[in-house]
Amino acid sequence: MWRRNGEGTGLESASHTLSAVRTERGRLLKLRWLSLGAMAVLAFVVFPWLAPAQAMAPLAAVTLGLLAVNLGLAAGAARWLVGPTGAMLQLAIDLLAWGAFLYYAGGVTNPAISLLLPVVAIGASILPALQAWLLAGLAIGLYSLLWQYHEPIRLANAEQAMHWHLAGMWLSFALSAVTVVWFVARLNAELARREDELAEAKAARARDAHVVGLGKLAAGAAHRLGTPLGTLRILADELARRGDVAVEAREDIELMRAQIDHCRDILNSLTREAGQPRAEGGGAIDARRWVEQVAARWQQLRPGVALRIDGEGAPIVADASLGEALHNLIDNAANANANANANADADADADADGGAMAAAVPPVAAVELRLSAAAGMVTVEVADRGPGLPAARIDAARRAPLGAHAQGMGVGLMLAHAAVEHHGGRLAFRPRPGGGTIACLMIPSQAAPE
Repeated sequence: MWRRNGEGTGLESASHTLSAVRTERGRLLKLRWLSLGAMAVLAFVVFPWLAPAQAMAPLAAVTLGLLAVNLGLAAGAARWLVGPTGAMLQLAIDLLAWGAFLYYAGGVTNPAISLLLPVVAIGASILPALQAWLLAGLAIGLYSLLWQYHEPIRLANAEQAMHWHLAGMWLSFALSAVTVVWFVARLNAELARREDELAEAKAARARDAHVVGLGKLAAGAAHRLGTPLGTLRILADELARRGDVAVEAREDIELMRAQIDHCRDILNSLTREAGQPRAEGGGAIDARRWVEQVAARWQQLRPGVALRIDGEGAPIVADASLGEALHNLIDNAANANANANANADADADADADGGAMAAAVPPVAAVELRLSAAAGMVTVEVADRGPGLPAARIDAARRAPLGAHAQGMGVGLMLAHAAVEHHGGRLAFRPRPGGGTIACLMIPSQAAPE
């Protein structure tokens, strides 16, 4: 559980390491409070009740000494007690405190001697082998010394000695069992959580490697597409200069020229925007303005699709990859709306062919974008009226494309997830009331630009 120096890279690894250190230190401190509680009950309740002739001062001194150590650790007085060495020292302090306590409380004749075992068991579960063996050796040594050297217990009623000894053995066993199970169960839960995080990190690395591969292919495709696009533009210009072209055809030719120019602009932007670092500080842009810019570029490609933007956001930092993520979500929503409308057309035709009265075909729904800002996050919701997305498909696309079926939304969703998570945000989907899907793109907000 303890991380060695050099594991992980970057701020994220340092954050995980710091969190692990704090978690382990917190668990050990809880164990030590439990140990102190058991010692205090023996010193201030059990012995005054069953053995009032026993010397109370040494027992109280050891208990208060361990209390002072715990308070110091809780206040951060020994921050250097971290890692395996720090854990071993803390557990060794517990063993020595119990050794001193038991010396004045009957030694091995005291059933509380069993409380040394949970300390050794917990040390074995979190310490390297050598230190765990050293801790076990210390416990065995203390047990051996207490066998020979201790102050006897002076019970008020000697005839009940065996009864109270057996009761104490039962109580010590129960407390030891509960302590070991609690600590190990928490340890296993932490291990399971770390394994899940590791699996998630591996999936993210695999997805990022695939994104890099797609980027290389895109660069090669952009280079190769330059020539056919240039040829198409020459042909479109030649057609536009011809005088025998009908007016209706001229409108189509002008649209073709505009679309070719837009494709060339996209290819040219790849070299300008690829590899650009994220803007920071003064690079923040208002979320509403950013969404409108992305939507405007998208509508140049699909001018016939209705799109509506509502709400206001807050300043965010967005690079080209985040813009492409939103572009993909808008395009997917438009495709979902178009598919839903095509299905409605087919159903209406089937009703008409069957002799039933054809229902009025609903118009193509507009892609709706809604912005909101709360708790340091800007949320951009992209809503459609399509058939919806299966949860399994969304989860699979977050990790990698969907293999041979990765058409459109498979790669698009994977790239969107990668871009959003790179910016510290996340992408989620939920069903839309009345039918459809709402894609929620959540981005951390930034300070407003001056």
